[in-house]
Order: sequence, then structure tokens, then C-alpha cells
Amino acid sequence: MTARHAPRGVIRVSGSEAAVYLQGQISQDVESVAGGESAWSLVLDPTGKLVAWFRLWAVDGGFLIDTEPDVVDALAARLERFKLRTDVSFAVETDGHTLESRLDDDVDPETETAFAWPGFHCAERLTADDITPSIDPAYEEARIRAACPRMGVDIDGETIPGEGGQALIDLSVSFSKGCYTGQELVARIDSRGGNVPRPLRVVESEADVAVGAVVVFDGQDVGVLTSAAGPVGLGRILRKAETGSEVTVDGVAARIIEPTGSR
Repeated sequence: MTARHAPRGVIRVSGSEAAVYLQGQISQDVESVAGGESAWSLVLDPTGKLVAWFRLWAVDGGFLIDTEPDVVDALAARLERFKLRTDVSFAVETDGHTLESRLDDDVDPETETAFAWPGFHCAERLTADDITPSIDPAYEEARIRAACPRMGVDIDGETIPGEGGQALIDLSVSFSKGCYTGQELVARIDSRGGNVPRPLRVVESEADVAVGAVVVFDGQDVGVLTSAAGPVGLGRILRKAETGSEVTVDGVAARIIEPTGSR
């Protein structure tokens, strides 16, 4: 059973106005997340660029936010920025949290939650255990082939949400809730069919690829691989290199392929 065990940064959100405040700051509809449930969301800066992609959990006394450890402090600082005279607090917990993920459609509702990305379905569990990080190569290859990004790796503070792909938007954004910071760019790109400058692309090579490898199309550098597993890599690539395009990766012949699970 292929799996990944990874440290996770957690923010504990509390206060009588926590739900109201989050509703105006994050892309997900907070009111749709019932006690014990969770949902993925984005926090953006005022220009619409990504601060963090994370999961929001409804728990007794408020909420938990879990995300990659390297971005948890920036996320907490961003959430603190606009809370003037609001009864909400954010406590960062960077140690002792692990996200266990396994490739499986079957989820134990008592202990696990589903991560349903097209072509990449996982059963996940957030624990307080101190587990040595590990990753099965088959898990990483499946993630990359499905164009499922990692926050701080494939998407970062220079990313606009649409570059993460339609699956990211479908999973993380509510278009029926009220306004939130950075909403305008998300809505505008969605209305234009998700056309973005550097969409995430899956690249398959004739040889194994590495993170940092340069992708060349029609004689021009069009992007860099940010994730790699065997012969496949993932990166934000100039949109002129469309699916099916012949490219090179560090001089080796390769091709941009359709992500697993694409509609």
C-alpha cells in the first residue's frame, strides 16, 4: 500500500468570531464545514497571489488549519493582518503533527478523511505522532502524473491559483459565498476558462528527470521541473507548450502529457 508520511504545520484558530473572520479571508465556504469535517481552501494576498493552500478542520472550540511546515508562519501572519478588533486568535503549532497519506479509495470514517483529486485518491489522517518522514516512490509518481501540486514546491507565493489547475479551484474555492481577499483575480480567470500564463504541466521524458531540470520548447526555456519521480516531472510551464507538445528536459527528448484523471 503506497503511502507518504510528512510533517505538517498546524494553526489552531479560536475565538467567538473565528468563523465570521475566516469567511472573509479564505476561499472556501466556512459555513459548509461542519463539526469534525474538513475542506481544502486558499488564502491569497490582496493581489490574488497564493499565500497558502491548506485544509481547514472544524473542531471543538474553533478550527484547525494544516499545511506544509515551511509556509505555516507566513499563513498565520497573513491571517493576523486584517483582524482588527475581532475576537479570533491564531496559535501556530509546528512540532508533533504528521499527515499520513495512502493511495486508496477506501476511507475509514472513524480515523481518516478523503483527498479526492482527479486520478489521485488518498485516505489521509492527521496525527499528533512524531513519525519519521517517508515517501513511497509510487505515491510520488502518482501525485505528479495527476498534476497534484505540493504547496511551497509546485505552487508558491508567485503562483496565481488558476496555475494550480482546475482541480485545485474545484477543491478549494466556493463561488457562491461572500467576498474574500484576493477573490477578484480568481473570479476573473475562472470566467475566462482558466487561461493562465504558466499552468502546471506533467512532463514525461525518455530518461529519469530531476527537480530543477529546464524544459525547452521550440528553442525557448519554458519552465523548470519542481517535482520529479523517475521519468515524469511537474512544473509551471509557459502555456505555449500545450499538452502533446514535444519538448526537451535538460537536453533529453520529452513530451507534455495529459494528467491522470483529466476530464
